[in-house]
Amino acid sequence: DLIVHVRDITHPETILQKATVLSVLKNLNLPSHLLDSMVEVHNKVDLIERYKPTEENALAVSALHGHGLEELKEEIEKKILTTTGKKILTVNVNLEGPQLSWLYKEATVQEVEVMPEDGTARVKVIIGNSAFGRYKNLFPN
Repeated sequence: DLIVHVRDITHPETILQKATVLSVLKNLNLPSHLLDSMVEVHNKVDLIERYKPTEENALAVSALHGHGLEELKEEIEKKILTTTGKKILTVNVNLEGPQLSWLYKEATVQEVEVMPEDGTARVKVIIGNSAFGRYKNLFPN
């Protein structure tokens, strides 16, 4: 669904390495949307003082120090959701009904926050459009 190209930005041949990787990917006859949505990651930015990527849409990270990893995670999540046509939603469910079980079968449940005072839960899910449509038809409230 997504290509993440991680480069050692401190390597003296990093530009040539990028060109080589892109050439190999193009020769694999991958779908153009896959190449167009590729995430470019510049790693080891901790070794270059005040590093700012000059390439459009490149993310600067330091895997060693954790710098930029949250932004990278968010970018990957955003691109995967766009590519797969899924979305992240929080729905309220009645714990006495079948909704939670249905969500576990038909979606990816990320979090469940139980509200014991009224027997409900807030459920954060990753769900496709068609599955969400079925959910709304089955559980209109």
